[in-house]
Order: sequence, then C-alpha cells, then structure tokens
Amino acid sequence: MVTHTAHDVRREDAIGPPPAGPTRVPAARYYSPEFARLENDHLWPRIWQLACTLDHVAEPGDYFEYRCGPYSVLIVRDDTQLRAFQNVCRHRGNSLCTGAGSELRELRCGYHGWTWDLAGALKRVPNRKGFGALRMEDYPLVAASVDVWAGLVFVNLDAAAMPLGDYLEAMPADIAWNRLEDFRCYATMTIEVDANWKTIADGYSETYHIQTLHPELHRCMDDVFAPQQIWGHTGKSEQFYGVPSPHLKEPISDNDVWDAYVATQGTLMGVEEGTPYPGGDSVPDVIAARTREFAASRGVDLGWASTEQIMLLHQYNVFPNLTLLTNADHLTVMTSHPGPDPEHGELVMYLWSRMAPGAPRTRPIDVRMSADEAHPGLVLTQDISVLAGLQRGLRQPGFTHVTLSNEERRVINLHRNLERYLDLPEADRMTGGEPGGPKS
Repeated sequence: MVTHTAHDVRREDAIGPPPAGPTRVPAARYYSPEFARLENDHLWPRIWQLACTLDHVAEPGDYFEYRCGPYSVLIVRDDTQLRAFQNVCRHRGNSLCTGAGSELRELRCGYHGWTWDLAGALKRVPNRKGFGALRMEDYPLVAASVDVWAGLVFVNLDAAAMPLGDYLEAMPADIAWNRLEDFRCYATMTIEVDANWKTIADGYSETYHIQTLHPELHRCMDDVFAPQQIWGHTGKSEQFYGVPSPHLKEPISDNDVWDAYVATQGTLMGVEEGTPYPGGDSVPDVIAARTREFAASRGVDLGWASTEQIMLLHQYNVFPNLTLLTNADHLTVMTSHPGPDPEHGELVMYLWSRMAPGAPRTRPIDVRMSADEAHPGLVLTQDISVLAGLQRGLRQPGFTHVTLSNEERRVINLHRNLERYLDLPEADRMTGGEPGGPKS
C-alpha cells in the first residue's frame, strides 16, 4: 500500500474555515451583453494582462500583436528596450501590424503609408503638404505600459496603472525559489471555446471538480490538504502529487498511484504509459528521482530540488484571467480571453521547458484550433470537454445564480475584483458567504 512520508503532512485543507453559507453569483455575468460591455469599458483597459513571452520578442525587430476583445496592443523590441503601443495608426485608425514576426525596422501603415520608428515617433507622412501645419511630434504612437516578470510580458492600456510588481503582490517572492527565468516557452496553443472567458478561467481556479472530472488525477494527487491563499489581485493553491486523494474510500497500491501519475503527468519525467512501477522508495521519491534524471538528459541540473519542490504543484491565479502552474521542473501558463460575443472565448496555453541557465531563446510555435481539435493531454482535454455544456447550462431560465463553496474561493475572488473594477451597484453584487469574502 501507499507509503506515507513526511510529505503527507499538509498545513491546511482546501476549504479552510467554512462560511455561514454559500456564495451566490448572478449567472447573467457569464452571458449578458451588457455585462460584457462593462468589462470592455472598465476592466480590460485597466488591468495588467499577459500578452506574450520574452521568447516571442527576444531580439531587436521582434514584434507581437496581442488582442483581447476589441483591444489590440503591439509589443516591439527596438535596439534598446521592449515597448508597447496601441495598435492604431494616428491618421485613420488602421491597425499597423497583425500576428508576430521579426526584423521589423519601422511601423508603416499599409493604408496610407504613415510611418513610425520602433520608439513610436512619427517619421514620414506622404503628401504632408495637404495637412497644412502638421507637427510630427504631435502624432506619436499611443504608448501602453509594458513590463516583464519571469519571462512573461504584461501590458496595461492604463497610463496611470500601478506598477506590475505591486499588481502581482506576494506572488513573485512566493515562487522566487523556482528560478522561473530558466524556463523557455516553446509553443502556445490558442483554443476557441464555446464559453465565456470567465467560464474558462473558473475551471483553473478550484480543485473541487477533480474527484468527479479527473478520476485518474484523483488517484495520484492530494486535493483535500491543498491549502489556498488570497492576496488581492492574486491567489494560489498547492497540491501534492504522487499520493492518492484522501477522498478515496478504499486504499490503493503504490502501483495504482504510479500508473495514474504516468497517465496524467508521465511526460514530465519522460516515462511512457504502461511503464511498471520500479518500487524501492516511496512513490513521490521515485517520481522525483525520475524527474531529475529526465532533466539531466537534456542538460538541466535539478540536484537543488527536493522531492517536495518537484512534487508540490503551485497554482497561481492573477486577476482576471491568468493561471500559472509550476513545480521545480514544470511550468504551464494559461489565460482566457473574450471572444466575438459573451458566450465565446479563447483559452491560450503557454507551454514551457526548463533549460540550462543562459540557454538561447527561440521563437515559440503559435497554433490556433477549435476545442474539438485540441487534445493537450488527458487532464486538460477533460477540462475543455465540459466548457460548452457549462455555458449552455448557465443560460437556462431557472438557473439564476452560481452557488460557490469556500473551496472555490479563487473563483469568488475573481468576482470580488470584477465588482470592484466595474463598480457594480449593491443589487448586482454577490450575496452569501462571509462579509468581505474568504481571506485565505
């Protein structure tokens, strides 16, 4: 049977102190055109949001267009620094660039030829005489705020935005031990989903669904003693792998735990499904050792990482739409964006590999697909499979509110922040739970 080690001693369960009653969130937030307009007007132009990675814009002349709802931001690297601009020509409003690329030397509008340098200064206007007294310095590109943390490039359309470091609160210090700057992004997947962006984000903000939706994961992850923390814009949950869920009513063998881990996470240690459990140490220690060996095979030294640092998954949420999952040799980052209407959205997955310190950066492969075409591993495919049905259910006339447990406090925190940014009247706010919501 499963060998119990010191790693089984958890600090707190996933629920924490239960509230007096559930939290109720108006379901219309997930499909109302009026609510989506509030988000477009008062949320997306004011918050820090992940736009791309440093691997997309590593060299002078690299550029990347980031879109979110009606907004388009152009991230460019000139000879000295990373810059971001609203992606709009100051003449007639044409978009200057689409997609991503390299070797950009200037920003030239394809409609009438107005041209800016990569620092955003207007340099050429064809037939300038026809405008009369046109002062070039009056028409720079409209700058957006841009900053970088751990290889992630964030933008904010609000010129008066708080610094990114303040927005991320305690998160950078909390995960500083993990050397995230050594990861390199090798691919992004943009998946078109028949669901609101919040429906997508909610699925990566709680572990309550694991016992039902992810039976394989349930056999190799502790979803009970999985402490959570809320800081404000950010929050986190921790889940220890290589042990069965305490929810399981019957004990299972080490072989069963190993098989479940290999089925769901085997690529993280380079082990194919069907590989038998080698025995010896506890399952977490065996997995950690295999993970170190797999890292060494690609030139990465994980000798500094303990079994706990390899097996404990840290899942961070950054308001409104970012989830970062990491341990000592794993990093996956996900965001969700609004689609063409409130009942469609995009899930963007950033896939990473830890590299030796100082390894060169290469441009990630960017692919787009429908939810039916996407198969990003067993667990994430299961997550995606329920989204369209969730969105349909939210629209049913008898379903007026989402009912949330304290275990879903990171979902609650998303809505608490939404209410703050949108300045909703009292009648449109959440009800129930504890006054002010759960703190940790």
